[in-house]
Amino acid sequence: MNVTTSQAALSSKPDAHGAAVDERVRRIPRWRGLFNRPEFGAIAGTVLVFVLFGVFAGDSGMFNLDGVMSWTQVAAYLGILAVGACVLMIAGEFDLSIGSMVGFAGMMMAVPASFLGWPVWASALFAFAGCMALGWLNGYLVVRTKLPSFIVTLAFMFILRGGTLVLSTHFANSTIVGGMGDRLAADPVVGTLFQGTTFHALFAWLARAGLVDTLPDGAPVVDGLPKVLLWWLAVAVGAGFMLSRTRFGNWVFIVGGDNGAAKNAGIPVHRVKISLFVFTAFCACLFGVLQVADVGSAAADRGLQKEFEAIIAAVIGGALLTGGYGSVLGACFGALIFGVVQVGISFTSIDSDWYRVFLGAMLLLAVLFNHYIRSQAGRSRAGAGQ
Repeated sequence: MNVTTSQAALSSKPDAHGAAVDERVRRIPRWRGLFNRPEFGAIAGTVLVFVLFGVFAGDSGMFNLDGVMSWTQVAAYLGILAVGACVLMIAGEFDLSIGSMVGFAGMMMAVPASFLGWPVWASALFAFAGCMALGWLNGYLVVRTKLPSFIVTLAFMFILRGGTLVLSTHFANSTIVGGMGDRLAADPVVGTLFQGTTFHALFAWLARAGLVDTLPDGAPVVDGLPKVLLWWLAVAVGAGFMLSRTRFGNWVFIVGGDNGAAKNAGIPVHRVKISLFVFTAFCACLFGVLQVADVGSAAADRGLQKEFEAIIAAVIGGALLTGGYGSVLGACFGALIFGVVQVGISFTSIDSDWYRVFLGAMLLLAVLFNHYIRSQAGRSRAGAGQ
């Protein structure tokens, strides 16, 4: 028996079931482990928000099927952006251009389809390719120049917003390119993937069974599940699986935690960061394409300040501004809080101007809470090492 094995044997004792337990391993209560999860604050905040609106707007129709669909759609749009922002923040970077990219993606889709005679599906594909190329350029400039991503993407925020205005005014002589509703519905690709709702038969059955509210003609008040909710689910599940079950996900956390250590460990830091900038651009473009498909038009002011809302949702969800820590699930709950509050205020007598005040307060509370959790975790590790 070697020394290490002897020390382990001496430091272990049987538990209540007779199994050996290493006394050097500090046991943490399950409730403490839950408290240390990055998404705990967002889940607690979501419960609190639901309780508040249940009290002040419970009988206003906010929690009827049509009301639920209203605030979940708002949450889904922001949630798509928040997932991309969260994953990039875990890697220690920011992308302030995603809000402007939403409007730019919509215009890249609308202009070729409306003025250049392109098929709508080809215009949507062009928008995705263009936005992801811009995401690659963002990431490449950040890793090659070593400039803060805050500065690089701030510049692209203005470039894309200005480019969107140039495109719209040059082709349409307006900030809005509209009249696309019929062409969008007729396009087999965009109509199937991005426009409208799905699961119509299920909602019709629920109406016949008396499980959901109906219109005077017997049709359900909501004829299907908005496709943006399915896209939100797909993006969140995909990103969550990548972070928790793949080697690339481990790289993301290591790169965000200690960039130098990641390089020394042989992790392709540049490739990881550029890939995440591309993914964030994909999320922004998906937001823009879904919005064009839903509204039937593109506007130069779409996505305004959405970059900040996405970052706030990620921070509420537990992501640290310094990187290396965060949760896709938490970011989704952060986006859900946004949706509930933004739509829920209209169901109450509260002035809607308080919405921004609430967002600022939630951001401050989330940062303070995350700082407290991290400091407590650090003390626990230090205590265990003594």
